[in-house]
Amino acid sequence: MNVPPGSLRPPPPQGEGSSLGRPGAVASSDPLTLAGKTYRSRLLVGTGKYKDFAETRAAIDASGAEIITVAIRRTNIGQNAGEPSILEALPPSRFTILPNTAGCYTADDAVRTLRLARELLDGHALVKLEVLGDAESLYPNMPETLAAAKTLVAEGFQVMVYCNDDPIAAKQLEEIGCVAVMPLASLIGSGMGILNPWNIQIILDRVKVPVLVDAGIGTASDAAIAMELGCDGVLMNTAIAKAHDPVMMAGAMKKAVEAGREAFLAGRMAKKIYQAQASSPTDGIIAPRKS
Repeated sequence: MNVPPGSLRPPPPQGEGSSLGRPGAVASSDPLTLAGKTYRSRLLVGTGKYKDFAETRAAIDASGAEIITVAIRRTNIGQNAGEPSILEALPPSRFTILPNTAGCYTADDAVRTLRLARELLDGHALVKLEVLGDAESLYPNMPETLAAAKTLVAEGFQVMVYCNDDPIAAKQLEEIGCVAVMPLASLIGSGMGILNPWNIQIILDRVKVPVLVDAGIGTASDAAIAMELGCDGVLMNTAIAKAHDPVMMAGAMKKAVEAGREAFLAGRMAKKIYQAQASSPTDGIIAPRKS
């Protein structure tokens, strides 16, 4: 897959003597900041579709993720008394819980769901908003998403929002006050990767809040491409949970996100169409003998 040539978001200046070249230095020297809090990992992971809570925890540990999303309509975090709670396997003392509105198709449903989450999580404000257009494609309904975002921001929520890859909509969400925009790479659960890197790049160029690719990641190379474009992070669920070995895939995704970020910070070489250039020095080479 090709990314837009020559239009990559310029990496932040690191200065002479930067420590980012040392193995393991990127996470501590280049943290992700969301709603005023910093995180070492730029990989956010969902909690659905695993066979049990033990596999969920093992995969998330392997991913290194610090922020984990929980679908309030599908997962018990205390609203169903007597049932096992995912918070027993993934305690809020260890992870930042990101309640999301998966399964909501109207702004009103999404707002009610996140009000419940805030109550269950003792006033937790950081949330992921998604309002879907239909059950088949799970494509976002942007008019309803914008309406819900306005209400939630007004009520003091810190809103990270799943959206289509429309630069205009992304800018509107930033102007409403969302703390991050999360354009899809491709349809939720499709594993098709980034189908439109050009629009993602325009979003990166136009908004100042963090941009995280959400939905459609299928394998490690997809995550690396997102990070090489300049995205601030990647959120995924199905790509890990439905792999033949979820724990191994979680580890692969961790490495891919880190490698993609390092490549972005390093600054890739310019693409040169139809122009070969020797990769080794040519000065001083022995000329071929003439016959």
